[in-house]
Amino acid sequence: MIRCGAGVSVSRFAGLVGAPRRTYCWRLARLQRGDLVKGPWPAPVVDRVEPLVEELAAERPAWGRREIWAMGRRGGRDLGSPSSVGRAVARRGLPRPLRYQAERRRLARARREAFLEPPMRPNRVRRADFAAFEAAEQGTWQLRAVVGYAAKMALACPVTAAQTATDLLGAPQAAIGAAEALLGRPLAADCGDPVTGEIVPLAAVTDNGPAMKSVAAARWFAARAHLTHARTRRRSPHTNGAVERWTEPLKYEHLYREDIPSGVEPADHAADFIDEHNHIRPHEAPHRKRPPDAHPDDPTPKHNPPRN
Repeated sequence: MIRCGAGVSVSRFAGLVGAPRRTYCWRLARLQRGDLVKGPWPAPVVDRVEPLVEELAAERPAWGRREIWAMGRRGGRDLGSPSSVGRAVARRGLPRPLRYQAERRRLARARREAFLEPPMRPNRVRRADFAAFEAAEQGTWQLRAVVGYAAKMALACPVTAAQTATDLLGAPQAAIGAAEALLGRPLAADCGDPVTGEIVPLAAVTDNGPAMKSVAAARWFAARAHLTHARTRRRSPHTNGAVERWTEPLKYEHLYREDIPSGVEPADHAADFIDEHNHIRPHEAPHRKRPPDAHPDDPTPKHNPPRN
């Protein structure tokens, strides 16, 4: 026997021929008794629909046998049953691998949580978010931080008493002023290609709060061709981690250490922390560098659209 000549065990040989051990032993016993192994049975329906199934599968490579069968049925084509379509697909070697859909969903989640290509220069992506802080006497105040993605440059953090669209739009407006002061030119000019003149919009990433989904915010961004607004998925604060990580040390290293009665002190602490964050504290993400030294000044825009 082949197995004996090869000197392998029954289990290993069954795995090599692609059959379970019990099936191999059952077929071997029948062969030793002289019984003929039945099959393969004729499949006229599969033979008939196989070319058509291959054509439809080529048009929709992501579809399974049920979708292909339904598409053929809607088009007036007789494809038999979904099982026949599945057998035809298997004959042509077209079925998707095991757990294919689960892998697609996992990759889709990863794409939504990240960028197609990580931004490597400033003024490509900005992260913005509301963070609540409760003062001792005057209630809760909202910290509206705006932080760059590439070098973690903190640009602005206005403090307001509400979370309206007007309060939201004050933060990117302040961040634009700070960015233009650093650049020495309009932000729109930095978002344009000096050779082709093509505008690469700066993406402002926020969560899904009411102010972020308001019509006023949509109109504000639509009126500025060099800006675009992207929102993260619901209940996914980790996808906006740059600004979340900036707010945490502001609270625990400054605000929570003192008795703050009103909203004036959080604004002062935020201004001090912006200076500390940008010019004193080294950061792990840009290789333990400070934001101004994290990357060279490259005026050439790069296409880095976010996936959220």
